[in-house]
Amino acid sequence: MTLASIGSLTWLPAVEHPELLAPGTYAALLTWAALDPSVAERVAVAEIDPELADTAALTAAYDLPPAASANCVVVAGRRSGEERIAAAVVLATTRADVNSAVKRLLDVRKASFLSTDRATEESAMEYGGITPVGLPSAWRVLVDSRVVVADPADGGATDPSGGVVIIGSGLRRSKIALPGSLLAGLPGAEVVEDLAID
Repeated sequence: MTLASIGSLTWLPAVEHPELLAPGTYAALLTWAALDPSVAERVAVAEIDPELADTAALTAAYDLPPAASANCVVVAGRRSGEERIAAAVVLATTRADVNSAVKRLLDVRKASFLSTDRATEESAMEYGGITPVGLPSAWRVLVDSRVVVADPADGGATDPSGGVVIIGSGLRRSKIALPGSLLAGLPGAEVVEDLAID
C-alpha cells in the first residue's frame, strides 16, 4: 500500500506543508528528517474536514482501512510527588491499557488520562489531533507493537517492509500517514508489547 493509495485523501509530503501541521510537529518532523532522510519521502499529510477528525467519521468519509488509524492518548500518574506523563499510541481498533501496562511503565500507583485542557495546552496541539510527533521532551512516547507491524490488518504477514499508519498532525484539519516501521524510529519512541487491549 502506497501513501497515495490510502483512501480518497490527497497525500502530500509533510515536510513541504507546514501549514497542515502544528508548529511543534513540523519542527520535530524537520529534526527527525535531518537524522533520517527517508522521513522526508515517507511521511505524508492530507487535509481533512475538521468535523471528521474522529476515527469512525474519518474512516467512513475517506474510505480508509479501519485498522490503519492509530490514536495518541496522554496519560499521567504520580510517584513520590513527581508527575509522570506519557503519550500512548495504539491502533484505533484497540485501546490503551492504562490501568495495567501504562501504569507499570510509568511506575505509578494510579494512571489516568490527562485532562483535555492540559493535554492540548502542554502539547500545543488541538484536541482530536494530538500526535506523537512533536510532544514535550519530558513526556514518554509509548507505541504499541501492533502499530509498527507491517500491515495491521494481517499482522505483517504479507508486507514485511512496513504498512501505513494514520496518526494526528497536531491539528484537527489534517492527518499524517507514515509506515508503522518508520514510526518505531521516531526519536524518543519506545515500542511496547501489549500496550493496548482489544
